[in-house]
Amino acid sequence: MKKSLELTLPPEIGLDVLNLQSHLQSYLKIKDANAFHVRLLKRSIDARSRNIKVNITADIYVDQVPEALIAFQKEYRNIANAKQAIIVGAGPAGLFAALRLIELGIKPILIERGKDVQERRRDLANINKSNIVNSESNYCFGEGGAGTYSDGKLYTRSKKRGDIRRILEILVAHGANEDILADAHPHIGTNKLPKLVAELRSSILNAGGEIYFNTKVIDFILENGEMKGVLLEKVNVNGVDGIKKGVGVILATGHSARDIFELLHLRNITIEAKPFALGVRIEHRQSLIDSIQYKIKDRGMYLPAASYSLVEQVKVGAQQKGVFSFCMCPGGFIVPAATHQNEIVVNGMSPSKRDSVFSNSGMVVAVDDSDWSDFKSFGPLAALEFQKAVEQKAWEIAGKTQIAPAQRMQDFVHKKVSASLLETSYQPGLVSVEMRDFLPKTIAYCLQEGFKSFGNKMQDYLSNDAQIIGVESRTSSPVKIPRDKDSLEHISTKRLFPCAEGAGYAGGIMSAAMDGERCAEQLAKLYA
Repeated sequence: MKKSLELTLPPEIGLDVLNLQSHLQSYLKIKDANAFHVRLLKRSIDARSRNIKVNITADIYVDQVPEALIAFQKEYRNIANAKQAIIVGAGPAGLFAALRLIELGIKPILIERGKDVQERRRDLANINKSNIVNSESNYCFGEGGAGTYSDGKLYTRSKKRGDIRRILEILVAHGANEDILADAHPHIGTNKLPKLVAELRSSILNAGGEIYFNTKVIDFILENGEMKGVLLEKVNVNGVDGIKKGVGVILATGHSARDIFELLHLRNITIEAKPFALGVRIEHRQSLIDSIQYKIKDRGMYLPAASYSLVEQVKVGAQQKGVFSFCMCPGGFIVPAATHQNEIVVNGMSPSKRDSVFSNSGMVVAVDDSDWSDFKSFGPLAALEFQKAVEQKAWEIAGKTQIAPAQRMQDFVHKKVSASLLETSYQPGLVSVEMRDFLPKTIAYCLQEGFKSFGNKMQDYLSNDAQIIGVESRTSSPVKIPRDKDSLEHISTKRLFPCAEGAGYAGGIMSAAMDGERCAEQLAKLYA
């Protein structure tokens, strides 16, 4: 017998597997605990009142073997001798594009400038402990891309871009916890993502695909307006012969591959300056955010670390600018995300249990061509140069290391340099500065007014027990690589498929993975 249920339960039952099974056994009057199986379909937390509830949709199987949890089967045919396509970048978009090409009978040649997830950890440790940034292997570059060392959020608003369930099932098949199939806001956590990424790599290699790490694209092979392949920097290393050709090129480099944007411009491949967002990362004690969001002093052992989402419109002259939270990481850490030694960039990440005593979130302001007007001489790279200038100025003001500039939140609003700073999760350390010394005037003003508004929305949020840390600037790509909306092919260069976050078409693990699959499908449709 199979029975479907929709239940509203207290957290100690709805969020604990054993307690839920015991409750349902009693509720359904099932005598034998081994005779039934609970399969969660949906789970969400309702914290709108002090009486917090968990809403659950589940299938209960009594004396019946459940259907397979996922339809996806991790069985890839061998395509070692098939036509091949080039993928530049081994982030979520590149990895999922590779798997989809294999399914479509095309051999992926995956080129990644950074290291694999195991080797990459050493370079992250060097940034945190020694202030040394490896420009090819860091929090942005390397296997899995920026998503590998992030909160691992798996929800997206891009429901029209692809099959969300399919992406989640592929992740489960490669080792992700099956809870991501049911939770309203699933995440994996930075401690579990590396192993998952390595499993995706194994599937690609076992099917006959090729992956090259520590290998940088330095030029494109163009013939009669078509992209035929790429020229690689490391010749005759690990079997790389310097030139890789294929039926098409999927460009999935992420939002920080500035040299690729510059190369596209140099080779007269159309790109455009793109609006993005810039600001700071704000850090509170997680216990404060919990008390604000759950309206209780102690969330206990069952409720997860609380998150938040904030947005405000600030008037600047005749213009309205959006100020909003970005990539909120409950129970997380702030990390140094620079890709060059002479810049300061911060980002956030969380482990799977989200059990840090800190919460952090990007607090950013929408940036458009009015902000980068002083950089218009750079043409389509104007927004990129504006972004770079802010990051480099922050680095200079903070002392030219990876120690980051910071200011207590109320001190910032009142334009006062903080006499001392709080304990932080940011390992390289902080230095007290007036953040307006590097933040553009309009950005600083919008943050100031946004913080006031957020303080009214969330009591105690605006406090000197919180601090802002800069600079949060890699929210999305400052460059768009235009493509046809149907074929996904570049508007003027054939066989080139600009993909995901670095091209301006995604924002996060899920949307990037779906876009990678779509680009693979269109490449196969047109050229294979």
